[in-house]
Amino acid sequence: MFSRNDILETINMIKEECLDIRTITMGISLYDCQSDSPGRLAEKIYDKVMRSAANLVRTGEEIEKRYGIPIINKRVSVTPVSLLCGQLDTAGAVKIAQTLDKAAHELGINFIGGYSALVQKGSCRGADVLIDSIPEALNVTERVCSSVNVGSTKAGINMDAVARMGRIIKDTAYITRDRGSIGCAKLVVFANAPDDNPFMAGAFHGIGEPETVINVGVSGPGVVASAIRRAGDCDLAEIAEVIKRTAFKITRVGQLVAREASAKLGVPFGIVDLSLAPTPAIGDSVAYILESMGLEQCGCAGTTAALMMLNDAVKKGGVMASSQVGGLSGAFIPVSEDAGMIAAAQSGVLCIEKLEAMTAVCSVGLDMIAVPGDTTAEVISGIIADEIAIGVANTKTTAVRLIPAYGCKVGDSVSFGGLLGEAPVMPVRTASPAKFIRRGGRIPAPIHSLKN
Repeated sequence: MFSRNDILETINMIKEECLDIRTITMGISLYDCQSDSPGRLAEKIYDKVMRSAANLVRTGEEIEKRYGIPIINKRVSVTPVSLLCGQLDTAGAVKIAQTLDKAAHELGINFIGGYSALVQKGSCRGADVLIDSIPEALNVTERVCSSVNVGSTKAGINMDAVARMGRIIKDTAYITRDRGSIGCAKLVVFANAPDDNPFMAGAFHGIGEPETVINVGVSGPGVVASAIRRAGDCDLAEIAEVIKRTAFKITRVGQLVAREASAKLGVPFGIVDLSLAPTPAIGDSVAYILESMGLEQCGCAGTTAALMMLNDAVKKGGVMASSQVGGLSGAFIPVSEDAGMIAAAQSGVLCIEKLEAMTAVCSVGLDMIAVPGDTTAEVISGIIADEIAIGVANTKTTAVRLIPAYGCKVGDSVSFGGLLGEAPVMPVRTASPAKFIRRGGRIPAPIHSLKN
């Protein structure tokens, strides 16, 4: 039971500190939609998504009204679409993307994820078709999100896929150039992609998941930053305890919403993702949490250590509040979606190399970073390879969501609106890794992958 003080504290978190449920995401299996006919395949996918998620938005709104907890996004993830593309050409795959987009619009959901391929060890025909179709698919859709997993601790890094994704990102930036290269904001390259991630752009409904499932992603950077400020001049061990207690409270709210949605929809409750997901709103920033610990600005010396402590304390507090924790769970550091990160990047304190170091100790990776539009595909592939290597070597999820903003240079900014925010164009090292990338093949899995 919640005490009166617990209830009042939660109300204050919502009203004053930007606490919200970032997303309720319904995972939907598409395995039973297989068909020899491309047209029939699209029809079956549309019918399955519409039938399964028919009440998702209404249920989210009812929970918001009942508990007064804002639920910012209602989303759907589906089985990796590449698994259904074996008999399609790229035009057929794009038709599937348009079908998913149509369903998303009619359901009123924010995004639909799962236009995805898993190629960490090699690529089959369905994956080849889907990857080739990504630029056009993201050009002709609004709410479809795409992801490609190119590495894992067990398999190593598929460098042929890394090289390919550098070119795909460049093509996507060009084909959506009239909208600030927004297609790249809906495309992420992964290592160790989780099957139950509720956050976009990387959400997909994994192979071992049930027919349908409800996964919830919580938020609350503003709540954590406020708690640290209230703690005053205490040592870092005490700060860690403050973060743990705060993460516990945030997670309890997330679990309440997840169980309520599960019961109302008659769908199993999957996981609560503990990730602190920032927004461009002032006060709702992971960077501000780090600065509240005593850093002059995010990106200065000490940032990686502060982020490591934050990430660890969030997980320790969260797992005490829920036994069903999964997804990514930690702290996101997307540049365009975090007001403090935007400010640090604009001032020059925060650079891509520092962000890469930070990704070794937090959730995901180089996220929502705009780079000059003339950045070469090989440099993009090199950045992907470096970030994927961090994930593979450290047995963690890492990812890259880069936007080579067409026609933009360092000092410009590109705006995507809404939660995607505004990204300052950051400088990158231009010395070429082209010869290394062209070698192709597979970087072998690290020795610690042999744990059987």
